[in-house]
Amino acid sequence: MQPIFIFSLPRSGSTLLQRILATHNNIATASEPWLLLPFLYSLKKEGAKAEYDHAVGVQALQDFIAELPAGRQDFDMVLREFAIKLYQKAASKKGVIYFLDKTPRYSLVAEEVINLFPDGKFIFLWRNPLAVIASMIETWCAGQWKIYRFHSDLNYAMHRMISAYKAYKENVCSVRYEDIVAEGEAAFMEMFEYLEMTAPVDITTAFSKIKLNGRMGDPTGVKQYDALSQLSIQKWKNALRSPIRKEWCRNFLLGIGKDDLNMMGYDLHDLLQELDEIPTSFNTILSDVYFSMSGSIKNMLKRRINGFC
Repeated sequence: MQPIFIFSLPRSGSTLLQRILATHNNIATASEPWLLLPFLYSLKKEGAKAEYDHAVGVQALQDFIAELPAGRQDFDMVLREFAIKLYQKAASKKGVIYFLDKTPRYSLVAEEVINLFPDGKFIFLWRNPLAVIASMIETWCAGQWKIYRFHSDLNYAMHRMISAYKAYKENVCSVRYEDIVAEGEAAFMEMFEYLEMTAPVDITTAFSKIKLNGRMGDPTGVKQYDALSQLSIQKWKNALRSPIRKEWCRNFLLGIGKDDLNMMGYDLHDLLQELDEIPTSFNTILSDVYFSMSGSIKNMLKRRINGFC
């Protein structure tokens, strides 16, 4: 069995893509395993906290790995075998070739995952960053500007995902959320060709029958859409009318940069123009100021607790 990994930011349409791919009889999946994260972070001094003192634990594990006959190669080999065995047990369908692990926060460790599974398949899913931001605050923050909650996703994960794609783009598949909902089967063909499989018949409607158990995943899209819909492409504009939100988003886009946005399939000038053309509203200005200030403090404290400072 080979694993398939979808790398994406949260709220990028990964659950939709997961259900589309799972329509194939040779692909099994589960909601969101998060299986590899604690193991890959076990050798990272930053980004994790634990009662046992994570930084000291990293040193101890490094010493242990150094005593193995092949060092890190042995550690990775056993970890790979461990994951594959669990993927095999999780596959309920007969004749399965692939297990699809869709865990959005694997974007934080995309390069490590690719290195761990040299025979794996990797699909990079991109979405308009402005739509991602809007969906985050609408879905998980009731429309309030608590963007600080997604600092790791929008900063560390975004740039690590871009870096991983640049390093391995010859051996991975790249697709945009907008193309999936707008082009349908035409967008799927490239993915299934990459997987060396024939796309299922009626995939644009069959995906709605795929049910994913578990508490993770898209809590809204699976309920709202039982067929591909382009309605979500422009919805982001309603959530970003405040001048504070628009300015934050402008700086965020500039931070990604023209070249990396082009690589993802988006044009910096076009996105900035769309942002500027949104009618400005001051309805949320007071709460936006409050959450911007309190969020900065919370992120600073969180970084210190997690060992970034």
